[in-house]
Amino acid sequence: MPEHLDPSEHEALRLLSRSPHPYHRQNSELLEPSDRFAYGPSGRDHLDAPSAPSSASREVTPSSDSGTEADDEHFLKGLPAPRRLRKGLRGRNEVLSGTSTPIPSPALLEEEGRKLSYNLKKDAHLGKRPQSPADRVRRRKEIVRRSTELLIIGFLGLVVFSNNNVRPILHRWNREIYIWIGASVVLVLLYPLRLVVWAYWYRMPSKAIPISIPSSFDPAPLLYPPAVTVFVSLLLAVDNEAVLLPNIILAICSLPPSLIPTVSDLDSGCDSLHWVLSCAPLLLREASWAPDMIRTSAGGTQSFPAALPLETMTLLYPLHHNLCSVLHTLTTTSLLTAELQLLSTSLINILFLSSSPQAVIIKSMLWVGGLDILVSCSQVIRWGISLARVPKWRFRRTPTPSKPTFTFFSSLMPWRRVRHDLFHAPVDSSSCSSCEAFDDPEDSDGPRSISPRGPKRVRTAFDGGDASRTEDKPGLSTRNSGQKVPSNVLDGKPGSIPLRRHTLPGVDSAPRKSHTHTPSGRRKRTASHSVRAFFSLTQEQAIFRKWTYAAYVYLCIMGAIFLPLPYVGIKEVIAGEALRGREPIGWALGYLFGDLPRFRLEVVSHNLERWICLPARPNDELGWFRSMGWADHLRQSYFGQANTRLVLSAYFLFVIVIGLIVVFRLSPIYEVDTRRKVFHFMMVAMFLPSIYIDPTFAALALSIVLAVFLLLDLLRASQLPPLSKPLASFLAPYVDGRDLRGPVVISHIFLLIGCAIPLWLSLGSLPRTGAGCLEGWELSTREVSMVSGVVCVGLGDAAASLIGRRYGRRKWLWGGGKSLEGSVAFAFAVFIGLVAVRLWLHLGGWPSTNGDSDTWLRAAQKMGVCATTASLTEAVLTGGNDNVIVPVVLWTCVKSLGV
Repeated sequence: MPEHLDPSEHEALRLLSRSPHPYHRQNSELLEPSDRFAYGPSGRDHLDAPSAPSSASREVTPSSDSGTEADDEHFLKGLPAPRRLRKGLRGRNEVLSGTSTPIPSPALLEEEGRKLSYNLKKDAHLGKRPQSPADRVRRRKEIVRRSTELLIIGFLGLVVFSNNNVRPILHRWNREIYIWIGASVVLVLLYPLRLVVWAYWYRMPSKAIPISIPSSFDPAPLLYPPAVTVFVSLLLAVDNEAVLLPNIILAICSLPPSLIPTVSDLDSGCDSLHWVLSCAPLLLREASWAPDMIRTSAGGTQSFPAALPLETMTLLYPLHHNLCSVLHTLTTTSLLTAELQLLSTSLINILFLSSSPQAVIIKSMLWVGGLDILVSCSQVIRWGISLARVPKWRFRRTPTPSKPTFTFFSSLMPWRRVRHDLFHAPVDSSSCSSCEAFDDPEDSDGPRSISPRGPKRVRTAFDGGDASRTEDKPGLSTRNSGQKVPSNVLDGKPGSIPLRRHTLPGVDSAPRKSHTHTPSGRRKRTASHSVRAFFSLTQEQAIFRKWTYAAYVYLCIMGAIFLPLPYVGIKEVIAGEALRGREPIGWALGYLFGDLPRFRLEVVSHNLERWICLPARPNDELGWFRSMGWADHLRQSYFGQANTRLVLSAYFLFVIVIGLIVVFRLSPIYEVDTRRKVFHFMMVAMFLPSIYIDPTFAALALSIVLAVFLLLDLLRASQLPPLSKPLASFLAPYVDGRDLRGPVVISHIFLLIGCAIPLWLSLGSLPRTGAGCLEGWELSTREVSMVSGVVCVGLGDAAASLIGRRYGRRKWLWGGGKSLEGSVAFAFAVFIGLVAVRLWLHLGGWPSTNGDSDTWLRAAQKMGVCATTASLTEAVLTGGNDNVIVPVVLWTCVKSLGV
């Protein structure tokens, strides 16, 4: 019989139970230090014995993890929801299909029950059949899929390297690029050799090359974080070369730790060899560390951040490693490994390379506000989550003052004795089994925690007799020397002792309730220490404590925003770094209402110019805008900049209201996937025509909405009143399979990020203009790539889902849920969207960054290549969310080809 089905092991029966436990976690705590993102060391001590499956491992289903086809119907109403295991029974040593290590490491091979070919002897011992033809076909299809994914990344690199503006940068930074490519290739090629050496060192393989690629192999953590980081930084380095070297180092830092040979068996957090390898580009760099880098463009002069100091670049690896650990602790199983790596790299770039006002505002909200809330509220939020996990019946009951007193008749005729004599009910009336699902606060298996409850029962005069009289009779057991009791009576349910009559009083203790089993004999479920700490509270005290926690969290959030301390308050950081010392609230009033005549009159009459910055009149200092197109001329001369922003804000609000009405009308008719795509079309309707009108305002609006989304999801996941339950009820009908993986609802956040990232990247590569209080808030040119995210997520993803679900009949070669019809619809929708964006750019008269050097036929060919590349990426992607990675791939193609 296999090891994990040994009946002598009680936990195996628990694992093989088909009873649903939807909210059962491997760890009792939500935020546990053991759930960190760091991988386990690969030393010999850790390879000899399998370790328990870590909570960092996550399920990776190739057919549904990209996000599009996970939009299935479900009936789970509660949020946050736990991760869901695969269907069927699971053994003890079987781990989830996806782990934090993207490639088959030796430790993972040990975890998966020695499934590789060098351990066929153990497989035969366990009765496992050899690989079937269907398994071999499935493996071949998976190899084709991963090869296609590798070819797409290679093609994307060729497109970037063929850009005329990128070639000079490649020539100047060729050694650093070669170090990154060479280190990645060498580590990947050495990994099979390490597997072979490990197999011969610890096992006796039956084949010469005991290596087999598992069917769950996913190269996404190996491909996307390093490659996307370098490709994007090369395109941004055309205007600011300071961003390239830090991103090359981050690309090396984001290589999977399982590729790096472990020098020491001690788990010290950061791998020393990986750290040294990330510093290799710094050793060959001969250029001096300039204090500042300034680029002069056609529209004005742009000051970019200086190259990072050498000491800062040296410490990028420990910063990246620990940031991944913190992010994984906060999101648990909500994000995949590639997504965590990309998120950490993006946050580090925002921290060190932010120069424009919009980027500084994003940095202040994510870094300053995020760290304030993390430091001040993490423990309180953890207490609130633990308190919310306690059911109402488990709290201590409030003692009632009007309890009836015992009378003389009740003392003579107790009700328990009457029930026992008339209805044969047990005298010891314990609570029901469901009421004892958790241990009491003082419950423990140790002998010190057992204390006598109630009066001590008596001992018979013969209890201390010699027990040797019945030792030779296995079928009988003695309670005393004068009475023989069958052993099956004594071996009853835990906690139950047969009643004895006509005995003399003694000194024995009364029967106690079992601390480990319910009266029915079922083993009690042990509660965690964080939950057990609240069992002594009454329900009124628990409600009061919940509101106290909520008030503290809300107070800390307000303090993080308005606290007038440098490097602590968001408002203070924005005023000092983004607005050149101007007060943010007064600047925002002038930014939105500065062109209203009544508002300008009130500001001037009350002498508030120092607080509220009024924009300049169109004919005063903005005459150069007349050289631009008619759309921007209309905005500057007739409506005014501030009035245009008010009109755009009203238009955004109108689209949101109409979209919500449509969603509520469709809720009882259509499935959840159709209702979700309404939000995609809302993003298209809001930002496709408005981004060219005022790009910086659109970027600012997306940044603020992203911060609000993150804050609201934190309040929802914390389960603190009064916003937690309404938010969960509103989001429950629109969540998909990815949202059920962990505590974070990521669908709406990734939708927003997918639309915003191309715009933010384009703003980072375009020159800025503006005068007075709006310096750095105007752009002199536009480009198609800044709208690629809205086109990809709003049109392509929605078309692929709607067409693929209804008309998809032909699946891709590698199987899964993606159909050829859906991919064709994705490519066609993206192509139409890019054509519409380029047409709107020409009709509006905005100057293009590329100078309109391509004809429409040439531009259509480039758009077709970009749309096809994005569609193939969406079809093969499984290790990341397609609402984030595919827009970045499309932006890279459009920016490199100069559409």
